Amino acid sequence: MPSLPPRSGSPARFVRLAETDRPALTLQIDGRPATALVGDTLLVALLNHGRRVRDSEFGDGPRAGFCLMGACQDCWVWTSAGERLRACSTVVEAGMSICTRPPAQHWPATPDLQQSIARSAGEISA
Repeated sequence: MPSLPPRSGSPARFVRLAETDRPALTLQIDGRPATALVGDTLLVALLNHGRRVRDSEFGDGPRAGFCLMGACQDCWVWTSAGERLRACSTVVEAGMSICTRPPAQHWPATPDLQQSIARSAGEISA
């Protein structure tokens, strides 16, 4: 599987050690091309490409998932059309376009969220 640099400039949180023979597919994460393997969840794809799943909309920083089984509300991401998806229980499909921050029309960004996004943007460009 071709590997891209992590989204944050830091090493990815997950490192694939097994099941590397599954076919690869492509998707976009925050407008950047990414790869995943058939059968991966969005959570696996996101953490194979960076250190976080999303930023909390309540300003308490980057999130990486919590329960990993669809019970905690910590891994919500969005499609480019604004649909919410649970990263831990949604299987990646070829051509998906995923946003790790809520679309602008979703709800107003609090000052805390704006600061968190600015910090993350600094990490991504580094």
